[in-house]
Amino acid sequence: MKRAEITTILNKKETITLFEDLYGKDNVEANVERYRQLADGFVKNFGDEEFELFSSPGRTEIGGNHTDHNHGKVLAGSVNQDCICAARRNGGNTIRIVSETFHQDFTINLDKLETTDKTTGTVALMKGMLAGFVEKGFQIGGFDAYTTSNVISAAGVSSSASFEMLICCMLDYFFNENKLSVTDYAHVGRYAENKYWNKASGLLDQMACASGGVVTIDFKDCENPKVEKIDFSLDEIDCDLLIVNTGKGHANMSDEYSAVPVEMKRAAAFFGKEVLAEVDYEEFLKKIPQMRKEIGDRCVLRALHFYSENIRVDEEVAALKEKQYDDFLRLVCESGDSSWKWLQNCYCIENASEQAICIALAMTELYFKSRPKMQHAFRIHGGGFAGVIMVILPKAYTEDYTTYIEEKLADKCVYKMSIRKYGAIHMDV
Repeated sequence: MKRAEITTILNKKETITLFEDLYGKDNVEANVERYRQLADGFVKNFGDEEFELFSSPGRTEIGGNHTDHNHGKVLAGSVNQDCICAARRNGGNTIRIVSETFHQDFTINLDKLETTDKTTGTVALMKGMLAGFVEKGFQIGGFDAYTTSNVISAAGVSSSASFEMLICCMLDYFFNENKLSVTDYAHVGRYAENKYWNKASGLLDQMACASGGVVTIDFKDCENPKVEKIDFSLDEIDCDLLIVNTGKGHANMSDEYSAVPVEMKRAAAFFGKEVLAEVDYEEFLKKIPQMRKEIGDRCVLRALHFYSENIRVDEEVAALKEKQYDDFLRLVCESGDSSWKWLQNCYCIENASEQAICIALAMTELYFKSRPKMQHAFRIHGGGFAGVIMVILPKAYTEDYTTYIEEKLADKCVYKMSIRKYGAIHMDV
């Protein structure tokens, strides 16, 4: 399409229906304008050329906190915040990306994808994505892209994975005839983070962003994770999903984050295994006294969290399928409690006086204790140590809770979200 066609295309019935699935009926008009501005940005930077539209969502984590990297189970969903772009093949050997959101304009030569000492930032991640495609035998080529994102950055809703899956979708569409699977996308994203960011991440964020909807994922076979979509919407229980930004991102906490999988794998190594999914739970429980002496208490506690989360994910999925929603919400709370007490990812040890996540959780617990009959769930969200918490509560109380928690934390720290139907997509409109 060209810029002159964008208004007609955005007003088509099919496009409006797609936008309702992506963003919710209340957000269609705002996003139509957002895509108009996206097209303007592309033309300003690359000329009035033909371009394609792409979208990739952030994700919410419901259950299975920090289990994927040890081949465990998760329950997650894509959300209606996304990274979008207008892009075209340029026929050359370079990639140029202009990011409105992060005020970036950079070019990468496809012949120069080697790693550098820099292990943060978009350029390093982008090189890792391209190198991941090459490593896995997929095709790459030159393209120009103008991007913008409203996925909360460095706050637990996977702005980085959203961007990664956007790039995968573009490379798949432009150069690989849409032959890649969601699992292929996820492996490329993990490759980029592991090799170019030195971040020991798993596949959860990428799989959830790429898949769309509510999904449960079993990573026992990590090369081919088992993905099942769950037919569920919070509208069924008249509830909203809120993400509360506690005021500090976790972008510079890679060491704290990476220590979690490392310590879980240390517990697995005690049994001669690589990951905890390979270690029998009952055998693990028998060996706790010896493990405490040899690998330390925190490794043991984090491993116990892994096992309890795996069981809980199965219970959450069963509760959703059986429409036992009170049980489901209780299990979400139990998952968050385990993350706080056993996994211990709600604050950084090196700066123990700063505990914004814990404050947000404590204030939220007090809010619901004063309303004991209200359906609700709340928990740490994402990698942890800083960032955001997730809250589920009746729609009728969303405004009241928002006012309450923003008085305790900061103005405009609450984001109302919904689960969107689609993951990373080329927008065929």
